[in-house]
Amino acid sequence: MPHINVLSKEISELIAAGEVIERPASVIKELVENSIDSGASHITVEIKNGGTTYMRVTDDGCGMAFEDVPTAFLRHATSKIVTKNDLDDIRTLGFRGEALASVSAVARVEVMTKRREDEYGTLYTIEGSVEQSHEKSGCPDGTTIIIRDLFYNVPARAKFMKKDVTEANAISNIMQKITLSHPSVAFKLIRDNRMEFNSAGDGELFSAVYAVYGRDFARDLIPCDYEYHGIHVSGYVIKPLYSRNNRALQNFFVNGRYVRSRLCSAALENAYSNMIMTGKFPACVMMIDLAPSAMDVNIHPAKAEVRFTDERSVSDAIYFGVKNALMNDGLIYEFELKPRTDWTAPPPEEPPVQQEMDMMFTPVEQIAKKEQELAAPKPVTAPEKPAYTPPVKVERDEAEVVGIRPFEHFGESGVTAAKSEPKPIVPEAKPIEAPEPEPETAPAASIEGFTYINASSFAKPSAPVQEQKPEPVDALHEEFPNIRVIGEAFGLYVICESAGKMIMIDKHAAHERIIFERLRSRNCRQFSQTLLTGIKVLLTAEEIDAMESEQELLADLGFTFDFTQRPCIVATAVPTFIMEADIEDIICEVANNLRMHKADPQSGLLDDMLHTVACKSAIKANDKNSPEELQSLAEQVCYNENIRHCPHGRPVMFTMTKYNIDHQFRRT
Repeated sequence: MPHINVLSKEISELIAAGEVIERPASVIKELVENSIDSGASHITVEIKNGGTTYMRVTDDGCGMAFEDVPTAFLRHATSKIVTKNDLDDIRTLGFRGEALASVSAVARVEVMTKRREDEYGTLYTIEGSVEQSHEKSGCPDGTTIIIRDLFYNVPARAKFMKKDVTEANAISNIMQKITLSHPSVAFKLIRDNRMEFNSAGDGELFSAVYAVYGRDFARDLIPCDYEYHGIHVSGYVIKPLYSRNNRALQNFFVNGRYVRSRLCSAALENAYSNMIMTGKFPACVMMIDLAPSAMDVNIHPAKAEVRFTDERSVSDAIYFGVKNALMNDGLIYEFELKPRTDWTAPPPEEPPVQQEMDMMFTPVEQIAKKEQELAAPKPVTAPEKPAYTPPVKVERDEAEVVGIRPFEHFGESGVTAAKSEPKPIVPEAKPIEAPEPEPETAPAASIEGFTYINASSFAKPSAPVQEQKPEPVDALHEEFPNIRVIGEAFGLYVICESAGKMIMIDKHAAHERIIFERLRSRNCRQFSQTLLTGIKVLLTAEEIDAMESEQELLADLGFTFDFTQRPCIVATAVPTFIMEADIEDIICEVANNLRMHKADPQSGLLDDMLHTVACKSAIKANDKNSPEELQSLAEQVCYNENIRHCPHGRPVMFTMTKYNIDHQFRRT
């Protein structure tokens, strides 16, 4: 066996640095988190060449004392924990004392720092963990750290660096997460002398979202605020229609720290079940606040993952918080009208941002001279009166419907106007009550296939949490009084009007959702219709066994069967709303689904099966429907807030106000 050696300090420092510093983005994350922990209210980050040659982080935090600066670059040196009990109550972003030591081991570092109570600051330089200089200097309050030539002494690591644009994008992503997690801090990111983004730091999460992701994303969000078992969930979630193609915009912050969590993603996506299209993913900016002792953030070197003590409570808090937010919003979408854009015109040139001056070492003599100049009296001159500039007349461009988006405000030309100062929409906390039980019988006045029911239940984890009570029907009647069906367009879209709004309804998607809610409520015995002649269906032995073992479930869905004629079963009763559909095909789909879920028949409330039954049973495009049927359908859609998306996630209805239609015809 080879002789065992104790590694030198140089090698051990490089190995330890490799666990924390993977790329320039890792450096920025560690330094910015230290700035936040220092109490800074303004933080500026500047990078060049993807951060490989130059990174600068400037803050106005508490700064460091002259004698503490060299100690800060020693491994496991920290001011954030003292005893082992402090590990159970970590409220800072950094605490292990490895960031500065790791950075200085693989780069050339220059630090300028000053406390408010000190007359002079400190200039400190260190390269490869070796101190180069340590002296007093003039500098503003706070700390500035400049990192040059990352991995200059580790060529093997430098070879694996990606292109500058890739590394810069990684830094931008890190800064976006940190900006969202701390809306009370004003962040500025300068990338190759150009401003990437600049947040207000006004403490409003909506302002931070607006600064990072822009107006179009911010206006599609719904506020979320919920508390369960000491876990507070707040922030914003996306409206189902505007879901994304991936999970890149799922932002979870636990006690102010951005984390990656499959548990949180699963709870979020479960809340969107049957409201979002296949292959789409919800986006969110979600804050999860809980006791520090209820989680462990020390399971990942970069603290990017977290472990929860009570995962069920965290999952339920996220699920019900998002579900209640979606139910409170109503999810009624409106057409957005925009002016036509000349896509051939070149984009306007963006003026370069004036680069901030690097803070360099300043001799004491120059500081005294500068103070004398500032103290000297200056002549007061009247400000020049600005020249008058006549207003420029802007020709109105012709507008067109370019997509389906919710519009906020409309200007004089009838086109969408951006909000000048985005403000968060935070609803007042309301008590959440359990929904009232379903009526045993349906209303007497109904049309075949369009009987109104109030199916308000939804798939959820089994937890003792009160659900959001649907909005009272009176309020919905007030929003859509005296609905009048005008007719159909293209044999599929029902056109209605109510209270100055034109309502467009996809009759197939709407009827599909009505049937789906009816089936999912497991209250369809009242709709079961006995057949004079049973319908015989050939099935496999496994499918028959699965159907026979779930007779109670099938009865709740409105089906009864005779199992005495194997290898066939005979349908003796089916729900009335599928009488005209291909019953044999539906029974085969039900049997196959029950066979696949035989081990766990309650999995997802068998949503796949209910989707299929609802889709095959719903009216189709170009089906002939009487005015009474269309009227009943329109009322069910408008007066039941569960009927907003089909089970596959497509929207059921859109509205357009008379005011905005008048704008398009230049009547206002």
